[in-house]
Amino acid sequence: MPRRRQLLSRICFGLLAGRVTGLALAQAQPAALPAEVLASIPDARWIGGARFRYFGWSVYDASLWAGPGFNPNGYASQRFALSLLYLRAFSGKEIALRSMQEIRRVAKLPAETDLTWLDTLQDVLPGVAAGERLTGLHGPGSLALWHQGRALATVNDAQLAARFFGIWLDPATSEPRLRQALLAGAPP
Repeated sequence: MPRRRQLLSRICFGLLAGRVTGLALAQAQPAALPAEVLASIPDARWIGGARFRYFGWSVYDASLWAGPGFNPNGYASQRFALSLLYLRAFSGKEIALRSMQEIRRVAKLPAETDLTWLDTLQDVLPGVAAGERLTGLHGPGSLALWHQGRALATVNDAQLAARFFGIWLDPATSEPRLRQALLAGAPP
């Protein structure tokens, strides 16, 4: 009997752990193509998407858009857009701080670069309310941001652009299942 209880306990814990962090199932239907993506990548198609959850809280619905021939292994040298439809409110500072946490997780940065990038992200990332969309376009070599379809800023820093989008697309991301869902429609 204790063995059965232990097994049931492990199964319940596993189910709970799977729901605490991570994402919902990949979106079966593509999100509507944002106008800013269409204007920047006229032949864009939906590559994939998913709902990101953190400790059970729905945070945002993410969608990746790119032109034909998009190769996830070389994302840093390609043009694509990542659109996040936020399901909770966050300040621009919160988004910038969390972004830098994720960037640092993938790569160690010199202190000066870390501070410069944090300042840059705090300058360009807006606060969002639930239901608002933030879209980033990778140039390559640049990061352009839109909030609710309105152009905000372009940052011409190839390393920052690649590392920023690496939060979602780098193989070393903290959320590999989200990466997998975003890249579901990309060629292998």
